Amino acid sequence: MTDLRVYQIDAFTTKRYQGNPAGVVANADGLSDTRMQEIARELNNSETAFVLSPLRDDHDVRVRFFTPTTEVPVCGHATLSAHYVMALEGRPPGRYRQLTGAGIQYVRVAEVDDDYLVAIGQGRPSFSPPLPDQIAADVVAALGVDHSALDPRCPLQFVSTGHGKLMIGLRKRATLQRLAPDVARLAALSEAAGTRGYFAFTLDTPDGDEAYTWGRMFAPSIGITEDPVTGNANGPLGAYLVKHGLIAVEDGCARYRARQIAANGRGGWMDVTVAVESGSPVSVQIEGRAVMCFRTRLPAD
Repeated sequence: MTDLRVYQIDAFTTKRYQGNPAGVVANADGLSDTRMQEIARELNNSETAFVLSPLRDDHDVRVRFFTPTTEVPVCGHATLSAHYVMALEGRPPGRYRQLTGAGIQYVRVAEVDDDYLVAIGQGRPSFSPPLPDQIAADVVAALGVDHSALDPRCPLQFVSTGHGKLMIGLRKRATLQRLAPDVARLAALSEAAGTRGYFAFTLDTPDGDEAYTWGRMFAPSIGITEDPVTGNANGPLGAYLVKHGLIAVEDGCARYRARQIAANGRGGWMDVTVAVESGSPVSVQIEGRAVMCFRTRLPAD
């Protein structure tokens, strides 16, 4: 087997060392599950994408995603990174069908400013019931805030577009930025809360900022203390905002910019589009840019 072509891509940004870093193995055919997990652990990004040949004619590429500790069904920033790498390696812009653990997603790659813009179609939104009061209180306490910090318009609710998060709306951006959660406690609550990821967000954005939302995401139960920019949080958030009447819908569509910045100052943005029918969200698309941080080769065995 030839050497593995390995990249680190900073996704949802145009600035190196910002956005969300993802590993990409561009030629992963033949790797065992164990070896993929070992490579993901070695690269130590929140996710690493492994690009594989298609299994059938209903998709163009297959991609698997591993955190340092486990496989996950799909990942937004690593999907962007994988398709960005394929474009860098010469695949022409266009619309592609990607098979993942969450099914088939449609990904569109376009040339922009002598670079590439990647748009990812996510799955149909699904909503779990809001958390029971006691579990919600436990989650809020694990985040290090009290009930008064919550935006009363925003029930704590798990939303998925293929790989979802628990939505936690906060009144103030200052509260969001100060969060210092008890990650061990959040991990222990994951089963009761029905989630492996907690997405705290606010609609309290700075004057002059083109973003409509700011957020932070914690997923300690899958080895991610804090994720800098999360496609599978901001996409479901768009569906959540529509469902709860927190964003304007025009001509059957809600579109906005989402910003996410971690405690260490690393962050980025993406544009979210939600298609709406009869007042309900029916599909979500996220799109963003990327930049290559480095590329290298690893032995396959």
